[in-house]
Amino acid sequence: MARLLVIYKKRQDASAFDKHYFETHVPLVKKIPGLRKFDLSHGPVGTPAGESDVHLVATLHFDDLAAMQAGMASAEGQATALDAQGFMGAKDSLLVFDTREY
Repeated sequence: MARLLVIYKKRQDASAFDKHYFETHVPLVKKIPGLRKFDLSHGPVGTPAGESDVHLVATLHFDDLAAMQAGMASAEGQATALDAQGFMGAKDSLLVFDTREY
């Protein structure tokens, strides 16, 4: 499976971020063709040493990288990416990778 991992750093106004993210962005993400699973961190995001500067982690699951690319190139994927441009910060991270089970 291929994954798109999005790490959102803490915001000055976390409640405004959450309102837009959950009311507007999540419904867009869920419409991306080929998306097999979409999960979000729940509660504080920490490290083994304690607190972190991360507010939220999103993981989008696709069958493979080709399915991810096709989904993100679709009208729904483009609408999701356009919306993200309005709230993504310079310190947020997008990571794309393939996985295999052992």
